[in-house]
Order: sequence, then C-alpha cells, then structure tokens
Amino acid sequence: MTRKILLPVIVTIACAISCDKATTRKPDASSLETKLDSLINPLVDSSKFAGVAIAVYRDNKPVFIKAYGYADVELNVKLPADASFEIGSITKQFTSVATLQLAEQGKISLEDDFTKYVKFDTKGRKITVRQLMNHTSGIKGYTELPFFENFMSHKYKRDTLLRIVEKESFDFEPGEALIYNNTAFFILGLVIEKASGMSYEEYIRKNVFAKAGMTNSYYCDERKATKNRAHGYDMGESGLLRAQYIDHTWPYSAGSLCSTVEDLAKWNDALHNGKVLSEAMYKELTTPVRLNNGSETHYAEGLTITDLNGKRRIEHGGGIPGFLSANSYFPDDGVSVTVLMNTTGPNGPGEIADFVHQQLFPKGPDEPATFSGDLSRFTGTYEGRSRGTNLTLTVTSNDSTLLVQRGEDKPVKLSYDQDSRWSRDNSTFEFVEHNGVVDEMRNDQVYGYLVLKKIK
Repeated sequence: MTRKILLPVIVTIACAISCDKATTRKPDASSLETKLDSLINPLVDSSKFAGVAIAVYRDNKPVFIKAYGYADVELNVKLPADASFEIGSITKQFTSVATLQLAEQGKISLEDDFTKYVKFDTKGRKITVRQLMNHTSGIKGYTELPFFENFMSHKYKRDTLLRIVEKESFDFEPGEALIYNNTAFFILGLVIEKASGMSYEEYIRKNVFAKAGMTNSYYCDERKATKNRAHGYDMGESGLLRAQYIDHTWPYSAGSLCSTVEDLAKWNDALHNGKVLSEAMYKELTTPVRLNNGSETHYAEGLTITDLNGKRRIEHGGGIPGFLSANSYFPDDGVSVTVLMNTTGPNGPGEIADFVHQQLFPKGPDEPATFSGDLSRFTGTYEGRSRGTNLTLTVTSNDSTLLVQRGEDKPVKLSYDQDSRWSRDNSTFEFVEHNGVVDEMRNDQVYGYLVLKKIK
C-alpha cells in the first residue's frame, strides 16, 4: 500500500544564476525549480523518502532553496527549508579542518604517529595523523565489524571501541591502499581533544562553526529536543520506518554533526575562501593522497576531488541511520550544492545533486575511445581487500570491450579510457603488468582505492 505524502513547503529563491561566468549554464531559478519538482514530486508522492532539503548557492548568494516532504511523517509536520539534519560523514571535513588548525598551531604534527596522542596497539606499525585523514592507515573500520550493530545502541566509555578494534588484523599495510575508514576519524576526534584540551564538540563549536557563521549547526544528541530538527526514517520492505537507534558516542568525529542546507552553504564559502584555514593548510586538505606505489587517488582529507564535465568538484556525502547527505562545491564557479534527506534508501541525495550539477554544467557529446589491442590480456579473476570484506572481480571480454562482474552480480560493460585504464560510472579499473603479464588491478572508487591481485 502506498501512502501519499503531500508536497509542502518553503521556497526561497533569491536570484537567478548569474551570467558572468560563461562556462556555466544559466537557467533561472524558476526553471531549476520546475525541473527539480518533476524529479522529486513523484518520489515524495510514492513515499520513496520522507523529506529532502536542497540549496544551491553561487558566490555565497542563494540561487535556490527548497524543502519537500515531511520533518515528521507521523504528525504530518512539513519539512521547513531551515530544518537541521544529521549529516553523517560530511562531519569528516570538519574533523580534518580542526586537525589542520591544530597542526598550524604546532600542537600536532601530521607526521606524528597517532599513538603519541591516543593509546592503540598498531602491532608495531607507524601510522601518521595524515594517514588517518586520508583513509590509508589500514586499521579495520568499526562500522563494518559484526559486533557494531548491537554495540551502537549502548553507551560505554569511548576507549571501549578502540580496545575491540585493535584486536583485529589490518586490512593492508599503511599507505598501500585506501579503504574508507570510520575508525580513523573516530581516533582523530580523540587526537583533537588531547591536543586542544577541549572536548571535540566544544572545539568544533568555537573554532569551526563560529568562524564560518554556522549558527544552526551542532553536535547531534540522540535525546535532546532541538527546534526544527528533522526526524530520521529508514526504508523497510513495507515503507518508511523510524530510523534505527544509534548512540552518538560512536559516530563522534566520523559522523555526529548536525546542520542545515543554509549552514553548509556558509561552510562551503568559509572553507574554500580562507576563513577557517590558511592557504597552506587548505592545500593540504584538498590534495588527494598518493599511495606507496605512486598511484594517484581522488580522496584528500575528508573530501573527494573529482571532475564533472570539465569542472573541478570538491565533494563528500554522508549516511547515518535515518539520514543521507551530499555536499559539493565547484571552486571555478563558486557554486555550492547541498542536498539533505531524512530517509535512508532507496533513492539518495547523490542522484538529486547530480541532477542539479547537470543542469548547471551540462555534459557535452561523448567521444568514446576504442581499444584495438588484445582484450584477453586483462581477463581473469582479481581479488583483494575492500571495505569490510574481500572483493572478487571477474573480468571477461566480448568483441569490443571488457565486462566486470562482482561476485554473482550481473556483468557490466566497461568503457575504455586510455592505456590500460577502463571505467564504469565513477569507478576506474587500471590493469598493471609485471614482467610482461597483467597480474594486478587498481580499482579507484573515489571513496576508496583498492589493489586487487589476479588469482586466475
């Protein structure tokens, strides 16, 4: 049975997209609203999510702000455009900024072994503060471990989590791969507290939110009643459910901040225009990590750096029970796009954000490359460590291209890029040969960079 959710809400349209930057499409705000309504209304009406807020800014001025759906489904409370949401892993860039501020003050060195600040058994490995920020530590992520599903609803001392995780084996040696890792950012919160002498919450409020003028952002509290806070929902087989409970002791500096679309637009302006970091530390924050083998990645320090239709995009998303988020910034055009949703699945904020991006930065005609060599060189089965599991990819070929299959999933076609590199959506597959034989695949997933060995 489908329950219809009436489309409500607040619209604030302050200006059209300015026409002074010729490389950006110039739809007016009403045109953007019409197109977004056509995309989102059917999803709201069919209860695909409870509510979503969207903000588009240019040069720190609002172009489009609108909220759809409900902040509280049970009470039919419409979602205001200034509602606050749990932003999940968008928190990570705030944690990285706090770490870099302390580094600039000389209270932390990014090359320090993090165990200088936090007790943790690394089994003899040196892991730097910087490697925590770029997901190359090799430490197991706690959110992927089986114990966490029951653990997350209880309140214990914070170091209880570390004592559990440090007993786990490493996913890889530090710097050899990039696997998205909430444990690393949890540890960074403890580093910030040790170096600053403040709680993480207090440090972020005084040194990050205040500098950015973010007056409606705060550390989430699962019990505190907060005005204009959206309630979170998960999607079950029969429709929307109240979000799974999580104690905010655990997302912490990896995912426990709450904010609004307008405050995140303020954040994008402050972060990318020198209001919270020096030029040197901003460069550190936004420079993607290079692995030990020399591979370039798209992940920097709590942010991903990619191109969209020739435009440089600085972006990160987030997910936590009941909430999904996407926040992107295009520095060459001063454009900020934020989408916050109070439902997890099946439709996410990324597809809405990408729809907006395509309206602003339309894709030109494709000029596909063709591969003229021996496709069989690349075929075979590749295996390696992925986020929370071992990943097996089987590569086959047809007459014109390669196909990749994950486990028992249906094979999908890859597009040829150049040299020995192929792609699918936002993921690239580069084949590496040693002694004239292809025996390795490097899979860049933007939020991860995996090194898979050919096993047959």
